[in-house]
Amino acid sequence: MIVIRSFLFYIVFFGGTAILSLIGGVMRLVVPTKLLPIAVAWSSLGIWSARVICGIRLDVSGQENLPPGPALIASRHQSAFDTLVWFTLLPRCCYVLKKELLRIPLMGPLMKATDMIAVDREGGARTIRELVRQGQRVIQDGRQIVIFPEGTRAPPGALLPLQPGVAALATRTKMPVIPVITDSGLRWGRRAFHKYPGTIHVKILPALPVGLPRDELMERLKHALEQTIDPPTGPVGNSVS
Repeated sequence: MIVIRSFLFYIVFFGGTAILSLIGGVMRLVVPTKLLPIAVAWSSLGIWSARVICGIRLDVSGQENLPPGPALIASRHQSAFDTLVWFTLLPRCCYVLKKELLRIPLMGPLMKATDMIAVDREGGARTIRELVRQGQRVIQDGRQIVIFPEGTRAPPGALLPLQPGVAALATRTKMPVIPVITDSGLRWGRRAFHKYPGTIHVKILPALPVGLPRDELMERLKHALEQTIDPPTGPVGNSVS
């Protein structure tokens, strides 16, 4: 049954993605500055499909820790679900993403048109400078930045080394860092076909103080992201490998 549900999910989600991409492609030519609602519709489609078809529910706690305006959110990253959910939780979400994603047919140009922050992960110091430059512009525009400090998806229970970009963003934008933990990988594994029924928890933690020295900021962020979701929801076998 899980295999069938997962298969149906991909049919609905990718079919809807194709339709929304075509609509967004037309809108990009006519009203290129009004494409964020397409991204919100896309993420809502994914979350709705996961709930209705696969039995994956979403539980979000700590939303009172989100400011009404610009924000810098540093989230754990366990699955593709994490790239969907923030469009539905924030009014004007902006993801930090790898530049290669802009090459995806149909969706890539829309990511660029919605003004996501695309960075070259192999660019070293140049990447940090570009991240900071784009981040300052986005914050000045009143948007909320979502960054995955681990840089890539990690299986549940494993926190990868944190990348320096989040500290550079916090220092230059003067924004507090809001840590977020999740157990999304237990239901929606990284690189896994199967989608397991249950609840995905997203827990938004209190913001870290502004103006911390870099080393202290990274240590506090690491400590925050090492927290686990309680109560534990249990593993899903080898789906996260």
